[in-house]
Amino acid sequence: MTDYPLLSRLDLNLLVALDALLTERSVTRAAEQLRLSQPALSASLARLRIHFGDPILARRGNTYELTPLALRLADHTTIALEAARRVFESQASWEPTESVREFSIFGSDYAFTTIGRVVSELAAERAPGVHFRFMLHNPLVVEDATNRLRSVDGMIIPHGFLTELPYLDLWKDDWVAIVADTNESVGDSLSREELSSLPWVMNYQSRSAFTSAERQVQQLGIEPNVEVVVESFLAIPHFISGTRRVGIIHSALVPIAMRAGNVRVVGLPFAPTPIVNALWWHPVHTHDPEHSWMRSLFEEAGRIVAAGTHA
Repeated sequence: MTDYPLLSRLDLNLLVALDALLTERSVTRAAEQLRLSQPALSASLARLRIHFGDPILARRGNTYELTPLALRLADHTTIALEAARRVFESQASWEPTESVREFSIFGSDYAFTTIGRVVSELAAERAPGVHFRFMLHNPLVVEDATNRLRSVDGMIIPHGFLTELPYLDLWKDDWVAIVADTNESVGDSLSREELSSLPWVMNYQSRSAFTSAERQVQQLGIEPNVEVVVESFLAIPHFISGTRRVGIIHSALVPIAMRAGNVRVVGLPFAPTPIVNALWWHPVHTHDPEHSWMRSLFEEAGRIVAAGTHA
């Protein structure tokens, strides 16, 4: 017995509405996302409730929560929507020079100003109609990466945060410490005592958000005197310039930090563990020829960053 007659009676636009509702958990926000009126999306929600025999969104005080069924649907809806989109966007042959696809990538400002910039330049030379949307991740995005990567093309993040997803290693990077060039109390290298006594600028500081170098400092029994926490690697030099503060950044950012001015690189009293940056994606994208082409750009750009010519 075929399911085609049942499928033919369904309005596949409801899949778009369902995905927005499950993502936003709000009729108002979902309508804004889809650029629809709230009454129009409320009508779609009513049809979805009739179809599934379930409220989908249940009010809890002043907010809405997903019902148990909706939580299960969330595991399938985005994949189904992405698959449907790719079906109707597929062409008999695909040429990068003729593509107008937009690739969306999560990452940090460190990733965007190094490999992201190189990838965008390579794409502009070879496929001028292709666009990239680079979006800053955060701890919540990283913790929910498996779900988030269903609806975007990838995430640039070092090994140690994600597992059980396809990935492409990009380049290995080291850590260096920076201080203000006016800080004459620090020589060419920091001591353990200075790491403990000097005020720090840190990038993130929580149980789930940290850098491997900062974690190493704490594992050495040094409790940093954190004076500033800033969720941006590029901002760190600006918070160090003209102060007694110290910070740790990636080697690939040193040329950019030096251009920011008034900082210098100093040695660390321990050997920081290098990081291996990688591009991660959801398995649904693995055999997509356009996604494969994008990955080849990242692979080439990784070699450029590893050679230090990105800056």
